[in-house]
Parts: sequence; structure tokens; C-alpha cells
Amino acid sequence: MARPRRDGQDGIERQGGAGRRLGGAALALALLCGGAGVAGAADCRSGAEAERDWSGCDRSNLMLSGADLERADLHGADLSLSDLRGANLTGANLQGARLARSSLAGSKADGANFAQTEGYRTNLAKLAAKGASFRSAELQRSSFNGAALPDTSFEKAELGRADFSGASLANNSFVFANLARASFKGAKLAGKLDFGGAYLFLTRIEGLDLSGAAGLTQAQVDIACGDGATKLPAGLAIPTNWPCRFD
Repeated sequence: MARPRRDGQDGIERQGGAGRRLGGAALALALLCGGAGVAGAADCRSGAEAERDWSGCDRSNLMLSGADLERADLHGADLSLSDLRGANLTGANLQGARLARSSLAGSKADGANFAQTEGYRTNLAKLAAKGASFRSAELQRSSFNGAALPDTSFEKAELGRADFSGASLANNSFVFANLARASFKGAKLAGKLDFGGAYLFLTRIEGLDLSGAAGLTQAQVDIACGDGATKLPAGLAIPTNWPCRFD
């Protein structure tokens, strides 16, 4: 149980008997309620450890590389500009966390919840995130270069100009995701990818075997950027001119 702050006690003692009685009542109430306010503030200042509760905390611009935050509660936390390279985020809850220009490169995040995270130029290169969720995340211009992302969902995510080059993808949902100008060059595909309703304006799909992909329409393919090595599902035709052929 968290102890009351010492500076608060000193202030009460200087106020005389009435102050002491009021302080005692306040302390009793805090103890009765479990000291939630004090404990919450202490958690935000505490060090990284497994199952740490940093929900809603400002943890921005910190050096947290290699930190063990397995199953930590980080929902709504501000992790912008923080260095989380090589961290253990397995099973962590980062729903609604802010990740602008933070680095999670090489981190392990299997089963982690990144739903509704807000980021920009977030470094997620070589992230291991099997079975994770990026549903409705906003990660424009972020890098998933070389990441391992099997069974991970990107449904309704904002991924404009995101880089999935060299990423390992399998059984992923990009349903209704914004993939405008995103790059999948050199991505390793296995299983089925679902692109139902996804926005593929100038999305780089050169050399990809999408023959087993679900949800693709001719209209999506016509505005994407492929090449002679791109394979499409049965019933879809290679456009006469890919939009990015001169890029």
C-alpha cells in the first residue's frame, strides 16, 4: 500500500490541531479507497517492468531500449520519441497509445494490442508481432521493414506511405485500410491476405504473388503499382499501364 507523501504531512503539522484532524480524515479516506490517486502517480514515475501499469502516462522521449514490458498496460500512454528498440512488448496493451517518431525496431510484440495507436514515422522495422492487432491504428509513413507479422490485423488502419518492404505477411487483414503509396516491395507472403475495401492508390506491389489474396477488385488493381512479375487472383487482369512504371 502506498504511503502518503511526506511533504503533505509536514504541511498539515504546521496548521495546528484542526489541520491534523483534517489530515487524519483525508489519510483515512485515502486508505479506505486504496490510495488510488497516489499509486497512480507513482506508477507513471516507476521503472519499466513486466505487467507495469503506465496507462495514460507521459512516457515520451525516454530511453527504454531492451525494456521488459510484457503484458504491460500502456493504453493511452504517450510514448512519442521514446526509444523502445529491442523491448519485450509481448501481450502488451498499447491501445490508443501515441507513438509519433518512436522506435520499436527489433522489439517483440506477439499478441500485442496496437489498436487505435497514433503515430507518424514510427520505426517498427524487424518487429516480431505475430497475432497482434493494429486495427484502426494511424501509422502514416511508418516502417515495418523486415517485420514478422503473421496473423496480424491492420483492418481500417491508416497506413499511407507505410513501408512493408521485406516484411513477412501471412493471413493478414487489410480490410478497409488506407494503403495509399504504401510499399510492399520484397514482402514475403504466405497464407491469405484480405484487401477487401482497402484503398490501394499507388501502392507498390511489384513482384508480389497476390494470386491467393482475397477482396481484390479490378478497380483497386488499376490504381496500384505492379510490374510484369506481379500475380493477381483469377478474374483480374494486369493493367495495360501501371501508374508507377516510370518511378
